[in-house]
Amino acid sequence: MEYMLLIYNSEKERASMSEAQRGEIFGEYRAFTDAIVKSGHFKAGAPLQATSTATTVRVKGGKTVTTDGPFAETREQLGGYYLVEAKNLDEAIEIAAKIPGATTGTMVVAEKCIRRLPFIERESCNQKLICLSSSLAQQRAH
Repeated sequence: MEYMLLIYNSEKERASMSEAQRGEIFGEYRAFTDAIVKSGHFKAGAPLQATSTATTVRVKGGKTVTTDGPFAETREQLGGYYLVEAKNLDEAIEIAAKIPGATTGTMVVAEKCIRRLPFIERESCNQKLICLSSSLAQQRAH
């Protein structure tokens, strides 16, 4: 099964880090990514630009309305993602708990919906969504 692992961290905390600290975290992410590629779990993944570069899109009254930046002020922002292959939710959570950002932020684990063709015959889509907070991630990582 495929799971999306969404990485939420504080942009303010990241901005306050020294170049050396950011380099250390980058190295941790590189090692994590290399490990899940080697284990066969990795499907895709990427960091995202700062939310200041984002655009929010809504359709109101048939017209597309765009707004610069995120749609809500939050303590943590979506900073990246991994799409992984895992046997089940427990294995996906184990993988998410090893993401370097799990010690300071929140990892969200969501199962990808599987739909069979033709579209008339759809397999049910279990809307499983697990939030792995930094405290839980630390417990699971040990």
